[in-house]
Amino acid sequence: MQKHSLVPLAEDFEPTQEEELLLGMYETIKTYERQAARLKEEAARQKLAAKDAEFQQKIAPKRKRRKHKVASAGDEANATANNESDLGSNEELSDEDEDQDEEIDAQTIHDRREAKLTALREEVQEAKQPKETEADALRAQHLATATDSAEVSTVPSLKRKKMEPAEQTKSLIANLTASATPPHDFSEKLELKRGVTLYPTDKEQGRWAPPDGVMAPNNGAFLATLEDFDMAKAQDGTGNNTLAIRFNAPLDSKRFSINIAQTGNDDFNSVLFHFNPRQHERGGQLVVNDKQEGIWGQAIQIPLSQCPLLFGQTAVTLVIQINGDGFDVFLDNKHCARWEHRKELPAGSSPLVVQFPSTDDYGSPENWSVYKVWWGNMPIMAKGDLSSVAGVNIYNSMHPRKLFISSLSKIYSEQEVDVRRAELERAFRKYGGDRGVECIVPTNSTYAFVEMESERQADLALSEMAPQYRMNRARRSRHEALQEERAAAEAAKQGKTKTTTDWD
Repeated sequence: MQKHSLVPLAEDFEPTQEEELLLGMYETIKTYERQAARLKEEAARQKLAAKDAEFQQKIAPKRKRRKHKVASAGDEANATANNESDLGSNEELSDEDEDQDEEIDAQTIHDRREAKLTALREEVQEAKQPKETEADALRAQHLATATDSAEVSTVPSLKRKKMEPAEQTKSLIANLTASATPPHDFSEKLELKRGVTLYPTDKEQGRWAPPDGVMAPNNGAFLATLEDFDMAKAQDGTGNNTLAIRFNAPLDSKRFSINIAQTGNDDFNSVLFHFNPRQHERGGQLVVNDKQEGIWGQAIQIPLSQCPLLFGQTAVTLVIQINGDGFDVFLDNKHCARWEHRKELPAGSSPLVVQFPSTDDYGSPENWSVYKVWWGNMPIMAKGDLSSVAGVNIYNSMHPRKLFISSLSKIYSEQEVDVRRAELERAFRKYGGDRGVECIVPTNSTYAFVEMESERQADLALSEMAPQYRMNRARRSRHEALQEERAAAEAAKQGKTKTTTDWD
């Protein structure tokens, strides 16, 4: 088997977030090992001191008695001189035997003490030595292999992270949970900056839940107005287009629902968008629907197994984005469904209303809690191949007059938007007839839309402007299709025929 050596990384190499977390965990474990070695050494020292104190306490009485005998020997010498001959040799031998026994006991205790001290000293020295972990052994093996082997591996080694002293004192659990999102707040990755918090407000704190004892959906329901909604701006991503909700649905919850409607909805008898997870119906399903004049439409039913967990979680983030195609539904950043517009939204600024009903249509209570509600602007989240998203391309058609211009330089400010719009209007001016072309230029984007006078002019622009711009036909959104259907219906009432070559 060939050995591969590790090579140093480039100076500009930076580890990923996962690698930094693993390296941080490794440094924390090493800190724990050093602390354990220090505590073991201190415990050995304390044990040594306790044994020494115990020995001193045990030998002290005998030393005291011996000193007392030596001190009193001179005083008693004369008094005992006359008595020694009378007491006889047996008494003298008894005293000598006692002193000899005391010396033997003291020597034995001393030897035992020295043996214990030696063992404790060895234990202290062993505790002082850093314990070689398996990771240290592997590292040493890799370094030895890198020195001996002539082959060079293409596998980069991890860049070790130097931790600050303040970071080393953190526990391993604190390092793992540092990036967790609190239940009552949104993740920082969403970047909800251009908008307002609808709940909680200064007057309302805590969390909202359907009240107990109500028998109708509108009784005690949560209501909030989605201000400054403009379909044209929402379609190109420049206006308010995103509703974000942070909520908790307990494990014993059967269902809950959300409605978005226009103003003047007759107590929500007309609903543009209905979001309704049902945990126990047909194995669990997410129902998305609309309601027109009290009659529910044909719903989209999505198995809950295809969605992130909704019930029994600490908190879940729901994002509903409104665009020209419809309502896009994201659960914990996963695109789960799209509800294409079934009713044309009014032109211009027109507020919408969001409702959290207290019960279903039959008076059965809803069971969930809402931590936070936010409304504002976010970049369009629906990107890439959406063919696997439920509800996508139920209506799909190419726009006859609009072109999609891509691979442009990215722009950021409103001034750059105006400059790009003017540039495109000049470049495609001749394809717009007397009124010129209409350009849609979103901010923070590398693309734009240009609408021509007719389908024939769009075909000419595609063939003649191809050397200058990368472009193809734009897909007609559901909202644009509804506008054309309305215009055709109005033209039919007046006895006229509306074609795709006419301007709206």
